[in-house]
Amino acid sequence: MIRKQLRKLIEEGENLTVEFKRKFSTEEKIAKEMIAFANTKGGCLLFGVEDNGNICGVESEKGEAELVKNAVNNFCEPVINYELHFINFGVLEVVVAEVKESGIKPHRIQDYETKLDPNKAQVYVRVNDKSVLASKEMIKLLQTQTAGKTLTNYSVSKNEKIVFDYLDKNETITVRELGQTANISARRASRTLINMVRANLLLIHQKDNGEEYFTYAG
Repeated sequence: MIRKQLRKLIEEGENLTVEFKRKFSTEEKIAKEMIAFANTKGGCLLFGVEDNGNICGVESEKGEAELVKNAVNNFCEPVINYELHFINFGVLEVVVAEVKESGIKPHRIQDYETKLDPNKAQVYVRVNDKSVLASKEMIKLLQTQTAGKTLTNYSVSKNEKIVFDYLDKNETITVRELGQTANISARRASRTLINMVRANLLLIHQKDNGEEYFTYAG
């Protein structure tokens, strides 16, 4: 990454793939941001940049590099691949942690469990310019994406037709709304909607507060 590229990122402001940090906070908080990028579309974490885009620089590039390394190695499960860039602006220096979208989603905060538990795992995803906890539905979808389990020749049954009828009258549908409308359990409603996403019939969205909703694909 060169200075010109970094300036462009800063000018565009914080968004789905860019996060500013005035200074390093805790290793766990940094791990959360990097996990969210890896689980979504990838992104860049900029140290030495204030929320308004002003460049304030870091105190020590080596210190920041070591803290990022510790955050990834100690708090990310599985460990995340990243690259560090050190870019000078006169006497000020910005450290950029660049994270690629992962091919082994979902990543979570290290909990020392041998298997991911969707009910307990702290899995983060990126929503607009924030990193938020993923719902169980989002975690399941990340797992199926990694496994390459896209559904083909998907059979539309009664519950799927209820979803289509509901979306014809409303722009969105949630697990709770499908459960109430179809008179089925939340687990079955969740499975139905996730399968429809995997079959490219629906899109899954997540609000800033972590709530999930679904819309027509395309």
